[in-house]
Amino acid sequence: MRYNGTVLVAGATGRTGQWVVRRLQHYGVDFRLFVRSGEKALETFGPEYVDRLSIGSVENEAEIDAAVKHADAVISAVGGNVMDPEAPPPSAIDRDGVKRLAARARSNGASRFILVSSLAVTKPDHPLNKYGNVLLMKLEGEDEVRRLYDKEGFSYTILRPGGLIDEDPPLSHAMLFDTGDRIETGTINRCDVAEAAVEALWTPEARNLTFELIQQEKEPQESFEKYFRIVNRDS
Repeated sequence: MRYNGTVLVAGATGRTGQWVVRRLQHYGVDFRLFVRSGEKALETFGPEYVDRLSIGSVENEAEIDAAVKHADAVISAVGGNVMDPEAPPPSAIDRDGVKRLAARARSNGASRFILVSSLAVTKPDHPLNKYGNVLLMKLEGEDEVRRLYDKEGFSYTILRPGGLIDEDPPLSHAMLFDTGDRIETGTINRCDVAEAAVEALWTPEARNLTFELIQQEKEPQESFEKYFRIVNRDS
């Protein structure tokens, strides 16, 4: 096992969150699930995971506390649904929810926080900001993670993937990792976002790193650790 702590996956039933769980399973890492719907979680992962479930929302501090109390690390794949007018706005989930999750995780002793954000969060004129300023809200959530976890004894990793797709199995593509939000466009398989998030648990070069990631040509990979080393060296 490359990481011997317990990881809480927030947003575990989302499409990226499901892949995070699968990659944790692949590497034999202990995990817990923080989900809005226990029914959906059991349908997705199976009844054998009922004891790993915490049901609640990042909008509720007490529910977060119940979920994070035994976690050594958190991987957050939460995100608002900007296409659903009935869903909470990005300000409630991508900003305030992430801030609340990070604060309560740190207070409860989780020393590692890994956040899945988005490419182009520093670009206020991006078309996606027409939907509740979603990218700006994600950036504010990121800023709070960095503020809370850039401390002695704590660390963070923030991933900013390009457009999310589901076309290939994990580790099927070469990657481009970069910093400074300089990548204009690109896509990446959700499974590879999850792979990078999970590998960040044990990769020293991933600590206190904010980076963008997109896929490049098809080329089987053993891991993404070399990309972490390259981007850390160049950042």
